[in-house]
Amino acid sequence: MPKIAAFPKAFMQALCKDGSMKISEWIDLAAPLDIDGLEWYAGFLEMENKKNWPVFRRMVEDKGMVIPMMCCSPDFTHRDKAFREKEIQKQKRWIEMTDELGGKYCRVLSGQYRPELSVEEGIKLAKECIETCLPYAQSLGITLIIENHYKDDFWEYPEFAQKREIFTKLVNSIHHPYFGVNYDPSNTYLAGEDPLDLLYDVSERVVTMHASDRYLKNGTIEDLRKEEGGAQGYAKRLSHGEIGQGMNDYDAIFSELKRVGFDSWISIEDGVDGMDQLERSVGFLKKKIAQYWHQ
Repeated sequence: MPKIAAFPKAFMQALCKDGSMKISEWIDLAAPLDIDGLEWYAGFLEMENKKNWPVFRRMVEDKGMVIPMMCCSPDFTHRDKAFREKEIQKQKRWIEMTDELGGKYCRVLSGQYRPELSVEEGIKLAKECIETCLPYAQSLGITLIIENHYKDDFWEYPEFAQKREIFTKLVNSIHHPYFGVNYDPSNTYLAGEDPLDLLYDVSERVVTMHASDRYLKNGTIEDLRKEEGGAQGYAKRLSHGEIGQGMNDYDAIFSELKRVGFDSWISIEDGVDGMDQLERSVGFLKKKIAQYWHQ
């Protein structure tokens, strides 16, 4: 049976920028949700001090949960080799962080889609950097998970591998037992694409999932696709919402994941409208998991 984790989507500014929320407060808020784990973010302010890592692991485990996966954003598509080397070192620290927290999955990305970059060059750079990190990840038993991402909050350009064609090319260029996909159905809408098309391409490589849902505030999917790859419509047309109430077809998604034998972590990315929303999303996912993975 897949397990459920939660990510503090609503509190990123507070946890990563202004420090108005402490990690302990987020843990306390999430504890009553009756979930299995908390997805971590490498950029939490309190994670800068390595001495805190085992402290937070204990805090989460004392609440009967674990930290299964790490969310971080390496930028591997810069043409400058020294820049990429720094990103590789950052990624290795995040892998170490994941291990210290007891996690088994650490995100990687391709990097920013800089205007001067060709598809071939971008794939080559991202592939080289990810493959450089894989031996270290394997030595700690950590699987690197690449997400079909839209854009890190602190990046200038969107994700290089945002589009299905590039993402699948990159995924298919890397074959390693400690490499897989973190599938996020909602992010495909930001690329102006269909979440199921991407899932059917990569389902056998999916090892973790972000559960989120998005709804159109105005206009249609066609309007969204007319805008620059969907990306420009991010703030204007699309909004995060309660899981099961948006555009994603969770029956089709879970049917396919069950078919390929998926049995791992599903991390919830919502709660932007409050913890009540997050609680309802947990309930929806538990019901669907029971439906598709009934014992």
